[in-house]
Amino acid sequence: MIVLKFGGSSVASATAMSRVLDIVEQAAAKDRVILVSSAISGCTDALLQIGRAEDPEHLIDDLEHRHLAIISRLFTGKERQEAAGDCRSTFSEIRCIPPVIESFGELLSTRILARKLSCEGYKTAWLDSRDLVTVRDSQVDTAASYEAIRSAIEEHPEARIFVVPGFIARDSDGGVTTLGRGGSDYSASLFAAATEADDLQIWTDVPGIMTTNPKLVNAARTIPEISYKAAFDMARYGAKVLYAPAVAPAREKGIAIKILNTFDPQNPGTVISSNCSLIGEWKGVASLDDPLSQSSEITLVAEGPVNPEAAARRITGALKDAGIKALDQVRCEDGTNFFITVRTNVARNAVAALHREFFEERALSALEVYIAGNGAVGKALKSIVDACGGSFPSAGKRIEIKEISSDHAFVDRVLQTARSRSVFVDCTDSTEIWHKFIDLFNAGINVVSSNRRSLAIPYVDYAALKAAAAQNGCFFRYDTTVGNALPILQSVSDGASCGDGLTRIEAVVSCTLNHIITSYDGARSESFATLLRKAQEDGLTEQDPRTDLGGGDALRKLLILAREAGVPLEEKDVEIVPMLGKEYFSGSLDDFYRRLEENEPLFIRREDELDAIGMRQRFVATLERNADGSFKADIRMKLVGIDSPFYWITGTENVTVIHSSEAYPLVIKGSGEGPRLAASGIIRNILQ
Repeated sequence: MIVLKFGGSSVASATAMSRVLDIVEQAAAKDRVILVSSAISGCTDALLQIGRAEDPEHLIDDLEHRHLAIISRLFTGKERQEAAGDCRSTFSEIRCIPPVIESFGELLSTRILARKLSCEGYKTAWLDSRDLVTVRDSQVDTAASYEAIRSAIEEHPEARIFVVPGFIARDSDGGVTTLGRGGSDYSASLFAAATEADDLQIWTDVPGIMTTNPKLVNAARTIPEISYKAAFDMARYGAKVLYAPAVAPAREKGIAIKILNTFDPQNPGTVISSNCSLIGEWKGVASLDDPLSQSSEITLVAEGPVNPEAAARRITGALKDAGIKALDQVRCEDGTNFFITVRTNVARNAVAALHREFFEERALSALEVYIAGNGAVGKALKSIVDACGGSFPSAGKRIEIKEISSDHAFVDRVLQTARSRSVFVDCTDSTEIWHKFIDLFNAGINVVSSNRRSLAIPYVDYAALKAAAAQNGCFFRYDTTVGNALPILQSVSDGASCGDGLTRIEAVVSCTLNHIITSYDGARSESFATLLRKAQEDGLTEQDPRTDLGGGDALRKLLILAREAGVPLEEKDVEIVPMLGKEYFSGSLDDFYRRLEENEPLFIRREDELDAIGMRQRFVATLERNADGSFKADIRMKLVGIDSPFYWITGTENVTVIHSSEAYPLVIKGSGEGPRLAASGIIRNILQ
């Protein structure tokens, strides 16, 4: 005897059922067959919804139409009419909303399959599991059930194929009951044990039991062979490919269980038996969520005992590398199962981390990178990675750019396709893209941004992004938003974190304004208006350069600096004195440039006055701690002398001076502009 069980996805449509019939017919050419089937995909949930609904008629109609559509495709003529009539008769019972309404799904699917096999000329008998499987005190009475199954088989000596609804049974009082979600696996194992079958095959939509859920980890792979115990443990701790109670009847009779893929029948799948000889081998990672505590228990399963101390060290190290803190110590059961509890919102990342540690072999860790923004920085980033073949041996990592796009729907594609631990890079100038960052973090995807508009947002939103990254074990890095490739943010953060007592930060960080201011030399240079027009044409300014002149770019950078220093600065807290008077900020852009040209003599006179006193003017952003511990912030033009580091800067150079109570000021100076420099900084953020 061969027992074949098919899951809901395997019988979800007429096409799927035809594939099942091919598999059954091939088996029937070798031996008698018992076909155990689940309800069609989604049917059990639909029946439960019908049972709860106040007006379920439209739900019943939808489900009935699904089954009639399958019948219409599988049958013709009189056979179609008879099958449709049988289906409608069953739905007449469903419309009465009977107790245990969920039991009808398997009746519907198996009656269709049995009828089709009979039409194909096979001697087929449909057996009612409700008359064969008995449940007493919430446990299957195996002795009574086996006897009933054997008797039913003997009553049909002519039958080559028996078709049986899984999942359903009767209790000791004669009422209909079920074997639990996934119970069709259990039904198949009971029929195999009762008939002492030579073969028990569980056909599903995945290629066997896998090292972990492939929906969580793309690198999950099929386990070729596994013991009854390890398979049972994988199932009871969260692997959904097999219903855990199904193992026991087959194990007691020594019947091997094969987990096979209906959609790839040539795949050897997984064999569960007592002959697994790979003692001490790791088998898989499973997880179960607890909605009440919002925690998840992750289980690492081995085949036979392993060194518990060494395993615990590897588990702890893998989670630490992924930035995940377990809620308690690693627990061990018989040296074969290791349990780790984490917050549910980082469970996916924890499973991925453990799978990498125990089941993936990589000499050089590969980071999959998705780049949003195909402008100068995005293209420079791709160019650098392509030039070195993606390999960065000194960092022990490899960057693989999976996609680069400026499409607004790009983030949604990344969320659908990217694997956990991938890196999303924001090279855009979007003011909205940051709204998707929490979704990325929740999916276990890291974020690197060179877009300061994604950071200069309300503090509550900034804090939420940082918290989401930390909770999900992801990194969120954005060093290039201030100072391009200069280590400004790292220095500010280190000073704040190490208790250096930051007292003041002064920064010339607007490349646009610095380029214009340092290029202008009164009558000895082109006019201020001409220099500004050229900067605008070269893309150094916003489309309306008055945004830069009004301190907009400097404001965003000051907000980022302050927050990195631990100061919850908001835009309203910053006093901005634009480098030009209010009259320049009204009217059209043409009016603005005309006014600049008209006032060029005033600018020349001012430059001459500054030269006479040996001073220069710079647009400086300042964050300063008050005596009471509060902070004030402003952005304004300041006069600086020869002893100031701001005096000597030219072009697009940036200078940041970090003052503390514990040391001399730290001066950081260098280029603040350039796509390749920004791209290099992004690569450092990815690799660090």
